[in-house]
Amino acid sequence: MLDEDDKIISLLATGDQRAIDMLFDRYYSYLCNVVYRVINDSDYAEDVVQEIFMDIWKKREGINIQISLRAYLRRAAVNRALNFLRKKRMKFDETEDAVVSIASPDVDGQGEMERDELEKRIHDCIEALPPKCKMVFSMSRFEDMSYREISEALDISIKTVENQISKALKILRSTIQPYSVSG
Repeated sequence: MLDEDDKIISLLATGDQRAIDMLFDRYYSYLCNVVYRVINDSDYAEDVVQEIFMDIWKKREGINIQISLRAYLRRAAVNRALNFLRKKRMKFDETEDAVVSIASPDVDGQGEMERDELEKRIHDCIEALPPKCKMVFSMSRFEDMSYREISEALDISIKTVENQISKALKILRSTIQPYSVSG
């Protein structure tokens, strides 16, 4: 398994077209599943994965993979999926702003606006996490990976995974604290 990944990486470095074919055959379905878990839309997931492969081919000579190829691709897929969601959210926000400006007030409007604001704050908070913390948190929450799987994929200790998740949750709690209902 590792030998095939090494072969793919060396073929990429030399610009051999077989590399992208092997990469596609080996990882396309897996990456589509990873992206789908984040964005929950199979058509967009396939588009995102195809963009990843195109980028890898364009940057093939400068790619320096320090971790396993699978972990590298998973990280690229999660990052690309999160970027996709951010862009989609921005477009939705622009459309929503236009609709809100012409819509009549709604009884539930205040609650919905607060929920939307909270969702945006959480998303922004996740995006602002330190890179390693963001990656570990995303793998745990969006890819449903266990601490052990994350540890193995990133070649870090389980304790480091626990610490990164704890750090992310502490930051997220402080972000949503103003929205907490106190009784």
